[in-house]
Amino acid sequence: MAATTHTVSNQVPPLTGYDVFGTDRVLTEAVQRHTAPALLAEVRGELGELGRAAGSAQVQEWGAQANADPPVLRSHDRYGHRIDEVEFHPAWHRLLGHAVGSGLTGGWGRPGGHVRRAAGFLVWTQAEAGHGCPVSMTHAAVPALRTDPELAAEWEPLLTSRVYERGLRPAAGKAGALLGMGMTEKQGGTDVRANTTRAEPLAAAGEYLLTGHKWFCSAPMSDGFLVLAQAPGGLTCFLLPRVLPDGTRNPFAIQRLKDKLGNRSNASAEVEFDGSWARRVGEEGHGVRTIIEMVAATRLDCVVASAALMRQAVAQAIHHCTYRSAFGGVLVEKPLMRNVLADLALESEAATVLAMRLAAAYDDGSESERAFLRIAVPAAKFWVTKRCTPAVGEALECLGGNGYVEESGMPRLLREAPLNSIWEGTGNVQALDVLRALQREPMALNAFLQEVGRARGADHRLDGAIKDMLTELADLEGIEARARRLAERMALVLQGSLLVRWAPPEVADAFCASRLGADRGASFGTLPHTLDLASVVARARPVAH
Repeated sequence: MAATTHTVSNQVPPLTGYDVFGTDRVLTEAVQRHTAPALLAEVRGELGELGRAAGSAQVQEWGAQANADPPVLRSHDRYGHRIDEVEFHPAWHRLLGHAVGSGLTGGWGRPGGHVRRAAGFLVWTQAEAGHGCPVSMTHAAVPALRTDPELAAEWEPLLTSRVYERGLRPAAGKAGALLGMGMTEKQGGTDVRANTTRAEPLAAAGEYLLTGHKWFCSAPMSDGFLVLAQAPGGLTCFLLPRVLPDGTRNPFAIQRLKDKLGNRSNASAEVEFDGSWARRVGEEGHGVRTIIEMVAATRLDCVVASAALMRQAVAQAIHHCTYRSAFGGVLVEKPLMRNVLADLALESEAATVLAMRLAAAYDDGSESERAFLRIAVPAAKFWVTKRCTPAVGEALECLGGNGYVEESGMPRLLREAPLNSIWEGTGNVQALDVLRALQREPMALNAFLQEVGRARGADHRLDGAIKDMLTELADLEGIEARARRLAERMALVLQGSLLVRWAPPEVADAFCASRLGADRGASFGTLPHTLDLASVVARARPVAH
């Protein structure tokens, strides 16, 4: 039957076939700012290649396929033998292979490694976020393993390899390996000191048998896992391989896969250990101290991934409004829609600038920068991941009903948005970690104040916010109940100071007015109308400049 009733018009072309890195002015500026001049051409080249892949129609299709066909647990083979394997759609393996091949698990051992890796992670997460879980954990495991030089020598070359080799085989016989992590248990959750998994020492030094369970174990097809268990000397960190050196399967029973809100392409499992062989990492009783560096690195990735989700959502919203006409003109030129888009662009830029500043601190590695990270990472993790869900939801609304339809890709972004606020410690955990840093590590607060102090005098609203923050810090009454308020203020002041120093004046002005000044609204799209909102929106548009 001929379609004679209407002609399709006023539809937005898909945002595809573009360079996700090269069209992101905020990210390209951050990479230039934090990269040594001698490395800049090389880093831009590799990120441009990754950005063009992420923006291609092929990779976008892989992301859709990996989420439309989530992983499936195969607990037994046809004969009844327990195999505990998870099958993924081929698109998952393509995405993961490209991530590993682009160096996204190897930020520790090369010049400028953390900045270039964080930028790459921010770019590639926009293609599909779920497979970022094993990428992040593999990268983050390196500092924990370095507490044991023998283990690090054995595993670090595999974890930082650019070869993705799927399949369960002894790790020593593979060209590259992935690591996961198992910390939480049914009865304890975030309170890992309540773990009940037991570790019984064997005769060989550093070897144990583990018995117990893990309530959340992501990417269970990884080659090994860092886990916590109760050894005779207390809570201890262990490396538990899926396959033993002789080729036999380590007892690792996958009881079920979680049915999650989002992150559908990634398998999250409940697993049981029953005399599972493991090697100790660090000293007995120092499990949390050993694994904390891994936790901190994954928290930074939560900030980066949230910035990526916001960036992709804002890019889609601005792209849509640039082409979609309503009420006599394109949406992007309508004053109220421009206000909404500018507000979203501010949130995205502040998140990206902060994430890249933290990555640069890792590359610096000085004592002052390590102290700065101790307080800035949990504050950033608290605030940026919290802002992701409302920002993505508002961006979806910019597409109207089209944004609510799966084909737009926006529902997948929205389902993914809450995850990073939960993963590696919920908001309360992060806020309380900020308090611990304030109370136990004076150098952390000094480093933080030095950082925000670099922008003092540039904007009176920022100066006022710093003063208010110091007043909050001086008042210890009811400090635990005010922990979220304090973490929020610290993150906003830090973002404001970075934007005042590095962003265009119209961006810094709008951020300080709406986030730090008195003229602020509770929803997006409530920026003061006197600001240069058109320039803010134009800066965030995903086109080459």
